[in-house]
Amino acid sequence: MRRLILILTLLAGPVFAVQPDEMLDDPALEARARAITITLRCPVCQGESIDDSNAPISRDLRLAVRERLVAGDDDQQVIDYIVARYGEFVLFDPPVRGVNLILWLAGPAMVLIGAAVAFGTLRRGKPEAAALSDADQARLDEILKS
Repeated sequence: MRRLILILTLLAGPVFAVQPDEMLDDPALEARARAITITLRCPVCQGESIDDSNAPISRDLRLAVRERLVAGDDDQQVIDYIVARYGEFVLFDPPVRGVNLILWLAGPAMVLIGAAVAFGTLRRGKPEAAALSDADQARLDEILKS
């Protein structure tokens, strides 16, 4: 029973981030707001969306998204408004252009570089051991007998 309560608590934790006083009365607008807030990163938590985060700035951003929707903005205008204030950093899925192009290409480039290094290392094979001189071999045998 304790495990079930623990699992439910862990799974339901992010659900409590959006407070009831933040929710819109119109279910369609609220659904749009939730869809937008899931795509925006919390500037403080960085690994959570503003929909999941309990940080005060996430609450402010959730309220700003809802205010823009009530004002009549479409989804892209709301996202553009938030990006204009906080930069593209708040987007979980930044556009593939400009400086972000480096981020999009860095992963595949590192995989290719890693594969090339691994291929080169494997192709070279094992280094051959140098043969010991007679004096070194005699000294080694003497050490091993001791």
